Amino acid sequence: MPELRKDPILGRWIIISKERGKRPTDFIVVKPATKGGFCPLCPGNENTTPPEILSYGRSDPTPNKPGWSLRVVPNKFPALVIEGELDKQGEGLYDKMNGIGAHEVIVETPNHDETFTHLPHDRMIQTFWAYRDRLVDLGRDPRFRYVMIFKNFGRAAGASLEHSHSQLVALPILPRMIVSELDGSLSYYKYKERCVFCDIIRQELNQNIRVVCENDLFITITPYAPRAPFEMWILPKKHSCSYISMDDVGFQMLTKIFSESLRRLDKCIPDVPYNFVLHTSPLRSQPLEHFHWHFEIMPKLTMIAGFEWGAGFYINPTPPEDAANFLKEAEI
Repeated sequence: MPELRKDPILGRWIIISKERGKRPTDFIVVKPATKGGFCPLCPGNENTTPPEILSYGRSDPTPNKPGWSLRVVPNKFPALVIEGELDKQGEGLYDKMNGIGAHEVIVETPNHDETFTHLPHDRMIQTFWAYRDRLVDLGRDPRFRYVMIFKNFGRAAGASLEHSHSQLVALPILPRMIVSELDGSLSYYKYKERCVFCDIIRQELNQNIRVVCENDLFITITPYAPRAPFEMWILPKKHSCSYISMDDVGFQMLTKIFSESLRRLDKCIPDVPYNFVLHTSPLRSQPLEHFHWHFEIMPKLTMIAGFEWGAGFYINPTPPEDAANFLKEAEI
């Protein structure tokens, strides 16, 4: 019998329909043919992108030249623009403001054919450091309230370029999903005087039926109410609301568990398209006892159709307990 499961943070309902259940081998992922041709993100083509904002690994201090191991550039086709003022206005009962923000591309490797799942440890850790460096820098701009960091892998997940990269968008408002998480976790904290994320981690460790992998500092779980098959969350075991509070040891351990989690997913469903998103506290916020930063990894395996759009909740054919078991047993 299908189950309705309520997300304890957002109050969102999820349908777990095991009758429609699918094992990893039931998901067919069609890998698009490599297009090849010109790539603006490859070394030697630095002059075809906007001037770089940040780079690592180059021995020659001259910017916008080859020799880098990671590079951050403005998006050539930004969703928001960094120049100008917000100019908040009312238009009758409507509110509006200028589309001010920042839209950047983090080029994670100079090697065109290298995927994030199989990045060497040193290059993956550079990516996570770059996220922190950009969060710190953009946090100095008083116009911005939040920076959304995300990755699209595969055409079905929204990637328009083959070369491995992630993106960030700095926003003058808080995204609705972040507001929902902040409000839901605060409501839980007011009632129980505990962080809901910390309680989730304790229960998942105790039950050990949705734990994919863990190390001393981090845990990967399939959430109790997942929106999609094989959805995973990566959370620090110790309470922390802000991603930028991590130290070098934290980045080392995050890289290890992130790499393991993606390799397990790839072993179960090779070349699966996915998105991942960093959820962290708003820029310049005080320490939050109720909120816990984390990554959410969402494989693109089901379609959002009329029922999901109309009802506002999702049908997931794979129980998270089964997904965790498949992922845990994957030989990597």
